[in-house]
Amino acid sequence: MKRKFVFATNNAHKLKEVKDIVKNKIELLSLNDINCHTDIPETADTLEGNALIKAKFVYDNYSMDCFGDDTGLEVEALNGEPGVYSARYARDGHDSEANIKKLLSNLEGIENRKAQFRTIFTLIIDGKDHYFEGIIKGEIVKVRKGTGGFGYDSIFVPKGYSQTFAEMSSELKNKISHRAIATQKLCKFLQSI
Repeated sequence: MKRKFVFATNNAHKLKEVKDIVKNKIELLSLNDINCHTDIPETADTLEGNALIKAKFVYDNYSMDCFGDDTGLEVEALNGEPGVYSARYARDGHDSEANIKKLLSNLEGIENRKAQFRTIFTLIIDGKDHYFEGIIKGEIVKVRKGTGGFGYDSIFVPKGYSQTFAEMSSELKNKISHRAIATQKLCKFLQSI
């Protein structure tokens, strides 16, 4: 019998990506599946802290094994911004359009476009915390390209590729992305216990 885990997210895009990556290795439940309609606040100043807040909320309130995540786009020339504030870079709420505009504006005239996406998963299983990190390096392009993906995908080109995440097939993105790397580490850990 497959183990059940709750993925503590309200982000439908993230949920679909992770479901596509784990395929049938585990049974993945969403917050909606467990009737959790709370918007869990992300009040920590690190990705690790926010991932833990989300997982702990589900574990403490629903007594289910679960994992939470947080992802940040870290731009070298901006001292790691937007980082932990990636989803609300331009304003509170998740406004990808405004976030991209602000980021491109802040990078105007700057040659160094190096950046990385970093995802942290915090898994709480049997009351113990486990952390998994996925990083993919790349650069920010000056003009948006592609219509797939979400968030900053249309301006991020991973190292070794010529397409933005938004131009790639979801199959390719789900093999190489920061979230894919963290998810694979999490699945490997689950298979070892």
